[in-house]
Amino acid sequence: MPQHIGFIPDGNRRWAQSQGLKKEDGYARGIEPGLALFETCKALGVPEVSVYGFTADNTRRATGQIENFRAACVAFAEEVDRRGAALLVLGDETSSQFPQELMPFRKRRGSGIRVNFLVNYGWQWDLDGLKNGGLRSREVSRIDLIVRWGGGRRLSGFLPVQSVYADFFVVDDFWPDFEASHLDSALSWFDKQDRTLGG
Repeated sequence: MPQHIGFIPDGNRRWAQSQGLKKEDGYARGIEPGLALFETCKALGVPEVSVYGFTADNTRRATGQIENFRAACVAFAEEVDRRGAALLVLGDETSSQFPQELMPFRKRRGSGIRVNFLVNYGWQWDLDGLKNGGLRSREVSRIDLIVRWGGGRRLSGFLPVQSVYADFFVVDDFWPDFEASHLDSALSWFDKQDRTLGG
């Protein structure tokens, strides 16, 4: 069992378009899958997970999309906090794009499964913390496995230091179509990898 799994839940907009909806309608449909994934990881005993909410680059999208993905992130964060997660929200809180409702989670709260939620996160913002003594994500451990939905084969700036030795599993289905079997497949695949970490 990986000790830390990273999740990149991509494909919300494409899913919405495939259903005849507006692009911004896809974000709210990602909340329930996120909660299902959280509960599955908790039941499996995964100690730590990191989840992409939105990047600083995503805030260049249309206003309606920005409002909707910010609202979805707030709803997800508040619910996993209610369910007992040890939640830390990572992102540039000095930006107007950072939801003020999430400010209390800029310091980790809770004592359950560790959830690192990337909201208005940027890899340059993270690394710039080195100028003041350390990564801004220094509380986040090294990632063993990254699972990305939506068919993309890139990190998109996802915790570059912690991802340095992560194995990468891609799910072609869009994130709102999440099924528990996706994680099962990723874990089965991970179990077959040769984890030498360069040794």
